[in-house]
Amino acid sequence: MTEPSSHLRTTADAYDAMATLYADFARNALDPLPLDRAVIAAFAEFARAAGAGPVAELGCGPGQVTAHLRDLGLDVFGVDLSPAMIDIAREAYPDLRFEVGSMDALDIADGKLGGILSWYSVIHTPPQDLPPYFAEFGRVLAPGGYLLLAFFESEGEPVTAFDHKVTTAYRWPINDLAGLAEEAGFTEAGRILREPLEGERYRRGHLIMRRNEAR
Repeated sequence: MTEPSSHLRTTADAYDAMATLYADFARNALDPLPLDRAVIAAFAEFARAAGAGPVAELGCGPGQVTAHLRDLGLDVFGVDLSPAMIDIAREAYPDLRFEVGSMDALDIADGKLGGILSWYSVIHTPPQDLPPYFAEFGRVLAPGGYLLLAFFESEGEPVTAFDHKVTTAYRWPINDLAGLAEEAGFTEAGRILREPLEGERYRRGHLIMRRNEAR
């Protein structure tokens, strides 16, 4: 088995160490965020209409967004790099499937998925390492399947590292992130930029991308 890269080990260890605290923080995080819930609902509607297969939340953490997708009528499962997070998700939502895995090397057959939700889960990936993630998303998505990315937007700056409370993360220009997805065989379906709310530091970006029929 290939050893995980340094940033993957660092990220997994950091989330393992903070798993219980993070799960408590994230449990009701969507409740005061109508725009975030709206973009997730739009993604769910696209994925249902495409009818191309189950949906995976990649970087699912303690599972609360995976459960939200289930409540929106999707056949969904979660994958996360942190074993401690997966343990919490399995205990909290025993009716759902959760697996330990890395987004750049998924144990999923080609074209198996109808949708992927990446909810602030590529943010810890160094910029130079991100293109293979999009290639892997394209591999496991069926033609016509959908990808939803949520991330911290750079607000006119280039890709910028910042001191995320768990481990180093990166803010991206929304056009640059959309361009990486397009290079991997996706077409943009829509985007939302949300200004930071009280207690938030940065603008939030959301991209819905459709996997091209022919690559």
